[in-house]
Amino acid sequence: MSTSPFFHNLASAYQAELDDLSSDSEGRDVLRQRLADKRRELGFLRQMIELSPEMVAVVFHQGFQFKQPQRMEQLVSQASERLPAWASLADAVTLQPWARPLSLEILKEPMGDWFMTVAAGLEYLYGKPAKAAVSDSDSDDQDSDDRTDRDQSDNGGVDSDGDSDDSHDGDARHEAGEDWLAEQGFDRKD
Repeated sequence: MSTSPFFHNLASAYQAELDDLSSDSEGRDVLRQRLADKRRELGFLRQMIELSPEMVAVVFHQGFQFKQPQRMEQLVSQASERLPAWASLADAVTLQPWARPLSLEILKEPMGDWFMTVAAGLEYLYGKPAKAAVSDSDSDDQDSDDRTDRDQSDNGGVDSDGDSDDSHDGDARHEAGEDWLAEQGFDRKD
């Protein structure tokens, strides 16, 4: 599947937005409640359609049914200015009954048609299994880690760049700091 840079970037932000909404500070699953709150705030959120579509698109989470995946594959490969009209996707995408009134509100906006197409693309990407891509990158990372470990053990604790194990203490402290911030509810810098 080929994903345009536009959808690639937005899909990451969409995933992060849903992750932020998923649990409270005590780790409880609150996604349904927070999505319901967002849906009630649609009047306010409509202002963000163009600037932060991923923050508004979450109101349609699980609101689409995709009947023609090949059309969606084609859609997510497009740049933002080349997206098809929402109405042209009627045979490929249907809305759940609860999402239809929300879409009618969105379609009143000047960028509403564009946004509905974007929201459908984001939800399609969110639902796609990405395990194959993750597995490939994980095995690449593991191979790299294995090589680094071998390099360090072969060189008496000095890796191939000449750094000693002591220089990795700073990395460990940085990682510990990132872990602590994540526990406090902040997003990791990846």
